[in-house]
Amino acid sequence: MTKSALSLAVSGLAALGLLVLAPLMASAEGLSPTLQKIKDAGTITIGHRDSSVPFSYLDNDQKPIGFSLQLCDLVVAKVKEKLGLPNLKVAYQAVNSSNRIPLVKNGTADIECGSTANTIVRQQEVAYSVIFYAPQFKWIALKASDLKTTDDLKGKAVVVTQGTNTAQFVAKLNTEKGLGLKILQGKDHAESFLLVETGRASAFMEDDILLAGLKANASSPDNFVFLSDAYPSDPYGVMMAKGDGEFKKLVDDALTEAMKSGLYDKLYTKWFENPIPPKNINLKFPQSDKLKELVKTPSDKAIGQ
Repeated sequence: MTKSALSLAVSGLAALGLLVLAPLMASAEGLSPTLQKIKDAGTITIGHRDSSVPFSYLDNDQKPIGFSLQLCDLVVAKVKEKLGLPNLKVAYQAVNSSNRIPLVKNGTADIECGSTANTIVRQQEVAYSVIFYAPQFKWIALKASDLKTTDDLKGKAVVVTQGTNTAQFVAKLNTEKGLGLKILQGKDHAESFLLVETGRASAFMEDDILLAGLKANASSPDNFVFLSDAYPSDPYGVMMAKGDGEFKKLVDDALTEAMKSGLYDKLYTKWFENPIPPKNINLKFPQSDKLKELVKTPSDKAIGQ
């Protein structure tokens, strides 16, 4: 073989090698940062809450369960398919109102599946999926207190959960209405509810469905009552790292496919309109008209966008 022919043969083999390796290289280079991280770890880590019934909470065995987590199971299935890893491990990371955003930003949790509001301010730090729930702010109080409206709370101690958008709303409401409230902060929803239950706070404001869950699971649910006032609250989305469009699309696709197929409605009925663990309490909380609209036409927009 001449030198020229040998050179051509070597070049041809090199080119063939590149063609063979090209799909593998493209696959490796084509993965988004979050997907690459999950692939390298062989694990997807889901951030969950401890007491956000029925979205994300612990059962009697301290296992994370809830509506949000079942929706995120659909995301996990998409990730497994995308990465070709049917045996991808799923790890759970407990988060609370104060640390959930930092833990998503630093990659400790790949997605947060709880009851986290999508706000314009938070969008500067993290990304959100399409909306999967649209709540309202409400007050809950002891029935024996005979409180009816927000105005009845003037000069009283109330509680919010630290790190929530509700805490910001109550501070604003207090100023605008001149209520003179003493605003206490619980470390989580369970502690905030306990402050009302034990009489240390007159009322607790939070999203209506979260309060309904706490009320239903209380030792004496009939001791609690909602005040009549309701205020628009920020919608919930699955939270993830900002700037990863491919991963966000995967999460959005998982949710929108469930909404279009009717699976979302079935899961909603399971968690909001049927007995749920650990006490087999039925929240009896049907979808609002607003939520039905969002299921029909999914959106990832915050209020004001």
